[in-house]
Amino acid sequence: MHISIIIPALNEANAIETTLRHVARCAPHAERIVVDGGSGDGTMELAAAHARVLRATAGRAMQLNAGARAARGEWLLFLHADTRLPPDFQVALRDAAEQGYDVGAFSLAIRGRHPLLPLLAWGANLRSRWRGIALGDQAPFMRRRFFDQRGGFPELALMEDYAFFRALRRDGIGFYLSPQRVETSGRRWDVSGFWRTWWQMRLLRRLFDRGGHPGDLAARYRHIR
Repeated sequence: MHISIIIPALNEANAIETTLRHVARCAPHAERIVVDGGSGDGTMELAAAHARVLRATAGRAMQLNAGARAARGEWLLFLHADTRLPPDFQVALRDAAEQGYDVGAFSLAIRGRHPLLPLLAWGANLRSRWRGIALGDQAPFMRRRFFDQRGGFPELALMEDYAFFRALRRDGIGFYLSPQRVETSGRRWDVSGFWRTWWQMRLLRRLFDRGGHPGDLAARYRHIR
């Protein structure tokens, strides 16, 4: 199984090397691609020692799609720079393939200071199981041909992951939710405040579902990044 791991990055100097070293230990033969959106903190230079580095227009959707176009793997895995894969993460991809799925995601754990972060992760996992929605923090993965057939991620200013999985649900396409957990950083909740961040993210999803323009909503989202 040939896997390409695609990591969008923008000013991730504090996290990118640790993430790439971890990926290399977990899957030394996987292709590693970092797609930089114009970092000014040395992210590209740090990443270049551990991965193939590309430049792309800033914006997570554009960066993810640029990485996918350059990737050579049969399976694409999209990983945030502050998210850690389980050491045996490749088992999840094999399980998905064996069960006939073209797309999947991991269950979520969140590391951070607030005591309610585990409850937040539990809610995200429940949403994935019952609503058929996964987000980028859950390291979604899919067959290359499936990704191409779907036209990649919608190039929105935000919520490209939510929009992608919402479209799958609309079209009656299920995905494999691995019981393995990825661990993502709780920095946005630590920095901006748990309840403020929770409420803003919930409100943004509701406005997006009601037809809110992604460009307008992105202005709010930047305050809690």
